[in-house]
Amino acid sequence: MLALSRKKNEAIVINNNIELTILEIKGEQVKIGISAPKDVPIYRKEVYLQIKEANAEAMTADAIEGLNNLFG
Repeated sequence: MLALSRKKNEAIVINNNIELTILEIKGEQVKIGISAPKDVPIYRKEVYLQIKEANAEAMTADAIEGLNNLFG
């Protein structure tokens, strides 16, 4: 993991097309602005993990249903 220090209104550029800007710092909370192409999905980690889990469950259910249909 790369750890960088930034102050308010300073930014980090990733891969020439994603920019993270520190918008506000209040106590232990940091507000970050993200500029990225529309085709780049951006999620909070807890939401990403929920989506990933739901997709895995759906794939398992679809695979079982597909096998049942195939051999049913």
